[in-house]
Amino acid sequence: MIKIFHKQSILFFLMLSIITAEYSIERKIGDVLQLGLPAAAILSTYYMEDSDGFKSFIKSYAITVSATSILKVISHKERPDGSDYMSFPSGHTSSAFSGSSFIHFRYGLRYAAPLYLLAAFTGYSRIESNKHYLEDVIAGASLAIFSSWCFTKKYDKKYSFQLDYDRNNKMIILDFNKSF
Repeated sequence: MIKIFHKQSILFFLMLSIITAEYSIERKIGDVLQLGLPAAAILSTYYMEDSDGFKSFIKSYAITVSATSILKVISHKERPDGSDYMSFPSGHTSSAFSGSSFIHFRYGLRYAAPLYLLAAFTGYSRIESNKHYLEDVIAGASLAIFSSWCFTKKYDKKYSFQLDYDRNNKMIILDFNKSF
């Protein structure tokens, strides 16, 4: 299944690159990250065999995307490039931060820190592409982080490892526990 998913992912991102050929590299990267970071969150739940985490992410992501869409219609804010009135909040940024913040609140900041940088780059790419103002990006990120914070509980480890050294017996002890 992973092999099939991997091939489909590569095909999808290649198609996205072709469709957006006339855009700047920053915008292309932001377009990929808006979907890549939520995909990373879903894949992390699969890797961790974390069905509860999967459900939490889907709920949080659905609420983030829905709230973003509703706020775009209600706020009716014009984009910096004048292309439409769907500027506030940034959907790309809210989507990217959904993946990053889920991993943060579920598995810990040390795993999410590089993803937060990528999500921040997504926000930057939207400003650089003249599609959003700074406040649109901040609102999208805040909405996603708040939604993840509300709907994501810290992961309850099923496995634990502990490595100790017993100086008296000069032994290294590896302790492995699995909870059922």
